[in-house]
Amino acid sequence: MAERQKNMRERLLLAGIDEINTQGVTGFSIRRVAENCGVSCAAPYKHFKDKRDFIASIIEYVNGKWAQRQKEILASCGESLRQQIVEVCVGYVRFLMENPFFRSILMLKDAEYDNIYHKTRGEMSSRSQQLERDFFASSGMDLPTQRRKLQTVRSLIFGTMFLYDTGEIQYNEETMENLRFNIDREFDLP
Repeated sequence: MAERQKNMRERLLLAGIDEINTQGVTGFSIRRVAENCGVSCAAPYKHFKDKRDFIASIIEYVNGKWAQRQKEILASCGESLRQQIVEVCVGYVRFLMENPFFRSILMLKDAEYDNIYHKTRGEMSSRSQQLERDFFASSGMDLPTQRRKLQTVRSLIFGTMFLYDTGEIQYNEETMENLRFNIDREFDLP
């Protein structure tokens, strides 16, 4: 894909993310996205087959950005599965805090589209889930304990973002260190 087309596709994707943030999936308008990018209403169709393809491409774009960030995080970690899990979890919160518009894609909830995009959205957490499965397999942890720990870790992740969104905590290094400490400590608890 030529650089100019690639840049236009990314501009459309970013405008599409903004459109979902303001209008939701049901109110998503390709025409409005094109207008916000200053291009003809036919221009998006050079990159996306239809509305569903456009939204799926937005989710894939966010997934790709997170996949790249995960690679960077894992490259900076040691070989300890536990450390990798902790750093990926903290990195996930950082990623979503630094890219607040991506959160709406993660939390995308629309009855008409949930079945279509559920799998694609779930791909964002597939690498961390694999790290967790590998860690649990190596530690011999029973299934009920695994489920409890996964729920606790996910609660810490999404609870941190919720507390930030409600203004109860600030997004800063102290908050991230607290999150890191709490996730890591969870693996010491029975």
